[in-house]
Amino acid sequence: MTDSFHLLTIDVEDWPQSTLNHSLPISGRVVANTHAVLELLEEANVRATFFVLGKVAEIHPQLSGDIVARGHEIGTHGYSHESAEKMPLSRFREELHKSVDLLRQQTGQPVIGHRAADFSISQRSLHLLECLVDEGLAYDSSIFPIRHPRYGIPRARRHPHLIRCASGRTLIEFPLSTIRVAKIALPAAGVGYFRLFPFWWTRLTLRALEREGSPGTCYLHPYELDFTEMDEIQYRVPTLLRWSQSANRRSVRSKLQRLLSTFRFITMSVACDFLGPQMGVGLELAKAPLTYELSANVRPRGARI
Repeated sequence: MTDSFHLLTIDVEDWPQSTLNHSLPISGRVVANTHAVLELLEEANVRATFFVLGKVAEIHPQLSGDIVARGHEIGTHGYSHESAEKMPLSRFREELHKSVDLLRQQTGQPVIGHRAADFSISQRSLHLLECLVDEGLAYDSSIFPIRHPRYGIPRARRHPHLIRCASGRTLIEFPLSTIRVAKIALPAAGVGYFRLFPFWWTRLTLRALEREGSPGTCYLHPYELDFTEMDEIQYRVPTLLRWSQSANRRSVRSKLQRLLSTFRFITMSVACDFLGPQMGVGLELAKAPLTYELSANVRPRGARI
């Protein structure tokens, strides 16, 4: 086949615990919401990569098995959903191992991918990527090549690329989707950007990436489909946060259905097999200071299968 492809990723977490307060218990809504996503993917015959939070897997141990049974891929979203770069290195390693080991035991499948909570690998914490290969992981999808108050690396590569660790081992990085407008990378194809912006913005971004010969990485949370959550939640939620996190949730189901019917998607592990041999190195962890170099062209030569 010669169709362009993209990557659909689902961050499996419970909204109150992941966003409001990390000490809150995991609710049952995450199970129902994840199954709602699974049903939509089944209807569209699409396979996705699910980054499952360790705390969710711990409280709802059957959920990861349900995801794998539908033919999808499991990756780790860490354990606690706390910022990766704010943790001591020892705790980051501990939480990473705990989450990966838990998911491997629950699914009987290899776990080779990682996404940090809130994309919390920034220019200050690129050294954490070395921990991923130590844990036996093959790819990461934590870097958002935008300028944002809470996350992002504006100079990072916009297309999938290799990261060479100080040990010489390599890790594939799948950055989150952006579109370049007047030399500025703007976000698209995920979560708030998917909810709040019209669908044409996501379509425009993915078509632009196709012309650039690169797949786009789309992402959402199962709770994005849960438009009654904010009316039923038992916790106090600040007004601005309530609005930003609930606005346009009713639109997500139809937008996701349009996305699945418009573009071709594969899992990240399949993309690794296909794109890996074509990639150049975009970041060298043995160099100081740790920074992306803008001169080298590391874009895959045509994301088509």
